[in-house]
Amino acid sequence: MESILIGIIWLFAIASTADAASQTAPEKALTLARAKKVIGAAVAEAKKLNAPGGAIAVVDGGGNLIAVERLDGTFAASANISIGKARTSATFKRPTKVFEDIINKGRTAMATLSDFTPLQGGVPLTIDGEVVGAVGVSGAASAQQDEELAMAGAQAFAIDQTIAQSSMAGVAHFRADQVTKAFEKGMPLLEIANYKIHASHRDAPGIAEVHSKDTDIIYMLGGSATFVTGGTVVEGENIESDEIRGSKIIGGESRSLSKGDVIVVPHGTPHWFKEINGPLDYYVVKVRAAN
Repeated sequence: MESILIGIIWLFAIASTADAASQTAPEKALTLARAKKVIGAAVAEAKKLNAPGGAIAVVDGGGNLIAVERLDGTFAASANISIGKARTSATFKRPTKVFEDIINKGRTAMATLSDFTPLQGGVPLTIDGEVVGAVGVSGAASAQQDEELAMAGAQAFAIDQTIAQSSMAGVAHFRADQVTKAFEKGMPLLEIANYKIHASHRDAPGIAEVHSKDTDIIYMLGGSATFVTGGTVVEGENIESDEIRGSKIIGGESRSLSKGDVIVVPHGTPHWFKEINGPLDYYVVKVRAAN
């Protein structure tokens, strides 16, 4: 009886320790949800750069495929090439550009390695310095653009990991270099259930938008713009259940926004950056309405 009691206590202690660890340690895993965020960031960068196409693949640390997406108009072989780039980057724990440069400098024997794609566009995904996977891109306008899309995906993964770690501690802290990179790419800093913080950047006018659940609080950091609210969205389409986008707004009220201005756009209100004067940087805090 005593031995059984000791065994129960021992199992309870193990379970409690494991539970505590799961609550305090950040998840060091490349999940499907995180892989989709990586792909989403690369797709967003492709649209921003007007890339003619591209296939984006994400693999785990062993080179096993987690997810792949091919944009419309991309040549068929790009999917397999993107997977090869991601797999090479993950298993060798290096960006694939490193190997392409080595081969171009004369070490051509490296190209004979099996299951090896030494082409620019594969970038590792890391957590606390440990490579847990990689993203590979093929089929954009150039090898350099493949790299840029992959880097956008990797940056999104780094920010997502910062959010995960900060959430465990209850405080979100983003270093200045992370914020700067986020503004360069126009990427989210924080996205959780009830609110989001986006580091937004524009070089050109945007599309008309309506968020049925999110109220946008916009704080202008630099540049100026003509911002339209209200009115009617032209060619509006539901891209998600609570998101409408269109080409422009007819009617509505136009305002001039510049550095230091704050504007609050209630959920359900059409809004549109109609004109941009120079590069525009601004924070957007999105607050979700209660159901």
